Amino acid sequence: MAQTPYEVLGVKPDASADEIRKIYRQLAKQFHPDLNPGKPEAEERFKAVSAAYDLLSDPEKRARYDRGEIDESGAERPPRSYYRGYAEGAEGRKYQPEGEMDLGDLEDLFAAFGSAGRGWRGRGGEGFRARGGDRHFTLTVDFVEAATGAKQRLSLAPEQWLDVTIPPGINDGQVLRLRGKGGPGLGGGPAGDALIEVHVAPHPLFRRDRDNIRMELPISLAEAVLGARVTVPTITGPVTMTIPKGSDTGAQLRLRGKGIQRKKGPGDQYVTLKVVVGPSGDPELAAFLEKWAPRHPFDPREGTRS
Repeated sequence: MAQTPYEVLGVKPDASADEIRKIYRQLAKQFHPDLNPGKPEAEERFKAVSAAYDLLSDPEKRARYDRGEIDESGAERPPRSYYRGYAEGAEGRKYQPEGEMDLGDLEDLFAAFGSAGRGWRGRGGEGFRARGGDRHFTLTVDFVEAATGAKQRLSLAPEQWLDVTIPPGINDGQVLRLRGKGGPGLGGGPAGDALIEVHVAPHPLFRRDRDNIRMELPISLAEAVLGARVTVPTITGPVTMTIPKGSDTGAQLRLRGKGIQRKKGPGDQYVTLKVVVGPSGDPELAAFLEKWAPRHPFDPREGTRS
């Protein structure tokens, strides 16, 4: 039996939105594929966690799931039928499924259509065509897949799947329309469409800014002072970047063409440096600074005083 979204995240059904968000961020960072290379089980766990959070982070979807109106994937559940609905038909007719149109209903419908309705009945239904209804789904995709494009398989029902192409650069909340993949038509009419609302899972390192990507990169004190060549993750794989000598926390470097992939051309990736001193209490470093600092006076807060 499939796990509920609450079980996937390990929270109680009455968990608050803040609690769900906190647990999701912990799990997303723990199982993110970029942090678990070569571990397909971590990738599957990450996708499951993202899908669960996508449903539970939306108050409307969460309420509908709790009421049993949608399933774990966000797909509509068929309405529940009860014996009473079958046992109490109109005008004494028995065993009519609840909500099903009976013959009397059809007569009223044909009367409303006038001659067109009579013609339909007279030909045994020939000539009556109606387009099938649209079907609505939600799909959560990984940040990198949304940025670069991918193919996903959406579960519609047991043993029923729909292959979805995610275009590069898709935005969170964007709706994809798959024509002819909705409900079947009537009388030979065309099928409806599948409308898929795409949600992009947050990434532990990257943040989207239009067609650009921003991230914060920790560097050591030695790398900041002396300069270095370091490996930086991007959505298309790791690259080597040069850190200039004397770089400060907050310094911003640009990697051209490493942003969101678009037909008009990719955006850029902006890397903000964050100097990390490392383990405190290093006696050698402390002794050096005690001699060096007095000979090189410097006030980093100059200009901040009123």
